[in-house]
Amino acid sequence: MKLKAKILGLEAGGKSVVVLNKEDAEDLSVSSLERVRIVKDNKESIAIVNTATKLIERGTIGLYEEVRTALGLEGEEEVEVEIAPLPSSVYFIRNKLRQRKLTYREIREIVRDMVRGNLSEIEIASFVTALHIFGLDLDEATSLSRAMVETGNTLKIDRYPIVDKHSIGGVPGDKTTILVVPIVAAAGLTIPKSSSRAITSAAGSADRIEVLMPVSLSLDEMKRVVEKTNGCMVWGGSLNLAPADDMFVRIEHPLSIDPLLLPSIMSKKKAVNANLLVLDIPTGRGTKVKTIGDAELLAKDFMELGHRLDIEVQCAITYGEQPIGYAIGPSLEAHEALSVLMGKTSVPDLVDKATDIAGILLEMSGKKNGKALALEILKSGKAEEKLREIIEAQGGNPKIKPEDIHIGEETFTVRSGKSGYLLWINNSSLVEIARLAGAPKDKGAGVRLHKKIGDVVRENDPLFTIYAERDIKLERAIDRLEESYILGVGERMEMLIHEVKEFPVPKKTFMLER
Repeated sequence: MKLKAKILGLEAGGKSVVVLNKEDAEDLSVSSLERVRIVKDNKESIAIVNTATKLIERGTIGLYEEVRTALGLEGEEEVEVEIAPLPSSVYFIRNKLRQRKLTYREIREIVRDMVRGNLSEIEIASFVTALHIFGLDLDEATSLSRAMVETGNTLKIDRYPIVDKHSIGGVPGDKTTILVVPIVAAAGLTIPKSSSRAITSAAGSADRIEVLMPVSLSLDEMKRVVEKTNGCMVWGGSLNLAPADDMFVRIEHPLSIDPLLLPSIMSKKKAVNANLLVLDIPTGRGTKVKTIGDAELLAKDFMELGHRLDIEVQCAITYGEQPIGYAIGPSLEAHEALSVLMGKTSVPDLVDKATDIAGILLEMSGKKNGKALALEILKSGKAEEKLREIIEAQGGNPKIKPEDIHIGEETFTVRSGKSGYLLWINNSSLVEIARLAGAPKDKGAGVRLHKKIGDVVRENDPLFTIYAERDIKLERAIDRLEESYILGVGERMEMLIHEVKEFPVPKKTFMLER
């Protein structure tokens, strides 16, 4: 059937989508969410169908930008449209739903069709759900990792070794990347660090780093920065590294499931051709991994998957029952990290964790006494100097000072109603308050702690301060305080946390960070 193309000027998030008049769709024997093949000259596109009765006139086909680009159309030209068969990948997804183990060829076809926009949201959601219910073994995780790398860009730098670090997330205020990268780069190692933005947290690594420097670099710009400074800190979303992962995340988030944790992380490390990787697994209440035993099992899987991908992996099981440092929120965290690098602020847990992770990387590369070397680089000012080199190379202000960083001016401080010790911190409630205050979209919003677990607390002492850029968001965060259990203060470890007098509404926190 020949139809006149109508350019809609709409994007479908990477998917190939067209809109047909309902009568034309009936003539073609296609329904919504089925597929058609559109041909113009020697170019073609397989697209998912939406139907309309008034928006698109009969004899016309509405093209989303992805289809228009694939066909190279500029105006209302005539195209050939015919029904298209289901992609083979749909049958492979059905096999996974029947609990069949998938081969590398089948997984590669699914990932390729995802990236090409040939699969609908329902089909991708079915695949992710099948992986969640039936699991994926290490063979399938390896296949997914390789397929995700093959369908995106890769960073090629003629250096060895290339090192990297990654945290599986779950702990608020984890700004260790801002310290680890310049420490490791100052030691002469190459560390091309790509990071994600916040998904469910108050600040992803890319959000806090963006306060100090631009992070939306192209792959060529990233390579140039790394070759000049030994390191970088960039947002992975602008690089097209393992782009299928972003599609998976869009499905995982609303479903509150995360079956692709291993291949998601490892594919991006393989895409930058990392040889040595330290994986941080925060452990404890309020994190993804609750016990040391579970953390060790996860570490084993990561190390085995790394072996299959030719990446040497070591894991750091770290304490995750309270935030790292005192700051939560992009600007607050960047301010704290920069202050520590400049030697202006003492934040022992942040320094300890950063030098532990940097030390492991240094020792993996053959250097001796890694933690001591990392501490020496930090205290000598070499790490600060390297950070400023990276900031300048990425287009930021290399002379930036902590006081230059804008923090929200709307504040509210929560004070203790009694004396004692700080016994516990509810990480997820802190993150919720920070997000209600505007983080991470409002860079200056967040929470600053005044006390950490074990600290002495006196009546009326400040416990934490909420920062916001707009008063309406501050009020929204304050309103939530009444029903949130954020900090526990007592003379000793009290067995009663709080009473439940009414039927509770279960609120299980879901953390999805990359």
